[in-house]
Amino acid sequence: MTGVRLAIFDLDGTLIDSRHNIVRAVNDAASIVGLAPPPPDVVPRVIGLSLDEALSRLFPAADPKALVELDRVYRDCFVRYRAGGDYDEPIFAGVHETLAALDQASVVLAIATGKARRGVDYFLDRNGLVGRFAAIETPDTAPGKPHPGMVLQAMAATGAVPEMTVMIGDTTFDMLMARAAKAHAVGVSWGNHDGTELSAAGAHCLIDRLVDLPQVMDGLTL
Repeated sequence: MTGVRLAIFDLDGTLIDSRHNIVRAVNDAASIVGLAPPPPDVVPRVIGLSLDEALSRLFPAADPKALVELDRVYRDCFVRYRAGGDYDEPIFAGVHETLAALDQASVVLAIATGKARRGVDYFLDRNGLVGRFAAIETPDTAPGKPHPGMVLQAMAATGAVPEMTVMIGDTTFDMLMARAAKAHAVGVSWGNHDGTELSAAGAHCLIDRLVDLPQVMDGLTL
């Protein structure tokens, strides 16, 4: 096959270990708004969705006004956390090496995430990745996962076709989004949904190490 090869990455649970911060923000926001926090094991189930959708699933009994306030307070919590000197949101092993290897192989890089663009920009700046991705898709400018809109927009922006596009993510929402866009879906084993779920949602393959991705991409797109 010839043409643009495109690797689209999820962020939370795929490139960055952010679960603890997301759980903390949900709990803090719920406390401020006056709602009971959800059980800790429930929050990871919605990571990857757009914030409004995630909050509506976590707080199904909340009225629309409370959800709007919860959304605002949640975002404010992250602004406050990031301004602190002890904020910790590490990248997973192999991120820089893998991105460099894909660059070397002329693979175009993109992001498709449930994070707001402000959070993406913080991630890029913090990890020295500003300018590394040719397309950055968020719920600010596209429908949230598992709608295929973010993948379709990334392909349109880079000139890639579905057969040459690989979506890499840790949740069923990523796999469903990729398959709906007719792209390849690669699941990672270290994120928020387990491998059995990812396979059931349509993952073409699973990886246990990010550094294995270039070889996997060759098998899917060459």
